[in-house]
Amino acid sequence: MSHLAQHHRARIKKVQKGPSDRLLVTKLVLAMAVLEPLMTFPQIYEVWSKHEKAGVSLASWSFFLIAAMIWLWYGLRIKDKPLIIASTLWVLMEGALVLGLLVYPS
Repeated sequence: MSHLAQHHRARIKKVQKGPSDRLLVTKLVLAMAVLEPLMTFPQIYEVWSKHEKAGVSLASWSFFLIAAMIWLWYGLRIKDKPLIIASTLWVLMEGALVLGLLVYPS
């Protein structure tokens, strides 16, 4: 192996992250996969309990629901756990919001 190749390989090893860094990123991604969709809950609560829909677009949330279903399908195809978790929760949360908008029309 040439001196240049050895130097390049040594630089790559310095840049690469170790298992503990990957574990931290995995934990953060899994946490966000759960927390981010749950942030929709206040909006769902407003629609279902108070029938308050001001500023909530049925068209937008329907599109988001369809997008989440596509992401879920993709996550299942590639067997990506964080994507499956996040997409499943998005489908549930966005589905609840869209259903509430349909049940309580203006």
